Amino acid sequence: MKVKVAFQGVHGAYSEDAIFRYFGEGTDTLPCAEFVDLFQAVDRGSATHGVLPVENSIEGSVTVANDLLLESDLTVVGEVLVWVRHCLIGHPGATLEMIRKVYSHPQALGQCMNYLSKHPEWEKVPSFDTAGSVRMIKERGSLDEAAIASRRAAEHYGMKVLKEDIQNHARNFTRFFVLEKNPPVNMPGDKTSLAFTTKNVPGALHKCIGAFAEHGVNITKLESRPRRERTWEYVFYVDIDGHISEPEVKEALIDLMRKASFVKIFGSYNKARPLEGIDKG
Repeated sequence: MKVKVAFQGVHGAYSEDAIFRYFGEGTDTLPCAEFVDLFQAVDRGSATHGVLPVENSIEGSVTVANDLLLESDLTVVGEVLVWVRHCLIGHPGATLEMIRKVYSHPQALGQCMNYLSKHPEWEKVPSFDTAGSVRMIKERGSLDEAAIASRRAAEHYGMKVLKEDIQNHARNFTRFFVLEKNPPVNMPGDKTSLAFTTKNVPGALHKCIGAFAEHGVNITKLESRPRRERTWEYVFYVDIDGHISEPEVKEALIDLMRKASFVKIFGSYNKARPLEGIDKG
């Protein structure tokens, strides 16, 4: 079956960058209006895979994405990192001096505020999407309007990059999960993601976390967030080194299941390959 990958947003979105980085340029993509539509597209077979942003190095976790993961039966089969390099994008005939309004997603506007604050004459207008903002100003045709998005978005819509790398922090990365329904059994991997809830007894979290230490399994991420529709209950999201088929990981997970009130394994997969051209210091 030909690979077709669903993502939230419109063509030119950073999620589409993630798709091409993981699957290769020219991969067939399916834009979805909302994250839940992405999950439904994969679940119903409209797409073979989905690519979902789950964490940004500046803003933290994408909470709605993690909530949907908890409710879904899709499996995490991979991860990919994207370097977020925001560009100020205008019409081919526009110049910086002509700009009066700048549109983008509120998070992107915030991530570029150091640059934007140097232009108090510009009106900053929140929009629903980065790449969608580029498409919108193209359709409106006003030379005094600009948008903040990726270089790929500018190229896709035939627009002009007026200024590149305008983000506050150069080291701005987004982590994406690759999702699949009923993937092949025993896929390779060196990392596992899961979630659990604890029993309401003293020391419950300590005992759950201890299950990994007791079996020599390294935790690389631990985060909690409220469990929807269960007031004051929390879900702990965990990443660990190793594949669920490895004996020490398997034993740690069995131990966790004894100590936790709920455990869900999202999947085991290969760690994202490093981004090229970035100073590791």
